[in-house]
Amino acid sequence: MHNSKITGVGKYLPEKIVTNFDLEKIMDTSDAWIRERTGIIERRFVNPDIETTSYMGAEASKKALKMAGLKPQDIDFIIFATLSADYFFPGAGCPMQIHLGIPGIGAMDIRNQCTGFLYGLATADQFIKTGMYKNILVVGSESHSAGLNMTTQGRDVAVLFGDGAGAVVLSATDEKNKGILVNKLHADGTYARELCVINPGSFTHPIVSHKDIDEGTIYPYMNGKYVFKHAITRFPEVILESLESAGLTIGEVDLVIPHQANQRITEAVQIRLGLPKEKVYSNIHKYGNTTAASIPIAMTDALEEGLIHDNDLISLASFGSGFTWAASLLKW
Repeated sequence: MHNSKITGVGKYLPEKIVTNFDLEKIMDTSDAWIRERTGIIERRFVNPDIETTSYMGAEASKKALKMAGLKPQDIDFIIFATLSADYFFPGAGCPMQIHLGIPGIGAMDIRNQCTGFLYGLATADQFIKTGMYKNILVVGSESHSAGLNMTTQGRDVAVLFGDGAGAVVLSATDEKNKGILVNKLHADGTYARELCVINPGSFTHPIVSHKDIDEGTIYPYMNGKYVFKHAITRFPEVILESLESAGLTIGEVDLVIPHQANQRITEAVQIRLGLPKEKVYSNIHKYGNTTAASIPIAMTDALEEGLIHDNDLISLASFGSGFTWAASLLKW
């Protein structure tokens, strides 16, 4: 049985930078308020005429393919994680094929919000380990800016999110003790409505009405206290669970790359794991929360900053809407 290994990573960030001071001009907020509660200084917003979710995914994929030394035609399958696809349907993986010039291969979307990338990585890992595919693109891409309530009413959520994409090439390898060692996936639908967008959805009839627009149910809702409380518990829990499955300890981890949800969450997780700050990666100050894109973007940044080395033990972890939480443990 083959192992699966990340052979290429890439990211794409829109050119438009939106600072906290920019948000001060359109809603009742402040740079100090946002920094204190989230750690975010700026984020990127797309040019909607060009930078669709699938376009950004394709651009990130091209960089990952270049690092892997592959052409788009070498890819056997696409897994695309997003909550902000180009269309309500079909999924974003299909239009991304066209941007890459590889129609015909399989493509599937995974809609698990903040944990979507890790659910996608685990799915790709199993495809490769069963011998079904050799090279898979796993993409996380989000265009949040079009779906946020950019007024004072929506500020608690709107200040958090940014746009962008990250991608990895996952390839079969015969190397022992390399690549993905363990995946752990969890969910608890009890809390589905604590972080959600209610409309458009088949829960209501009609799917979208003028009332929904007026009441703001087309925008994200978040019970911040619930999310924080569960996140700081589930993050360390699933990281330690993955390590235990591999017969390893937290002291052997070289770098934890968590989903970039909120700097306060990241710091709480770091403290609970008993790790020094330099072992828990953070770039939320630059990009905000890019949900499914945050881990591959962070992985790319960490590699570019020289923080990931051959044979390093890397822990990827996420928590988000659903509630869902996940971890992947890999040997670089």
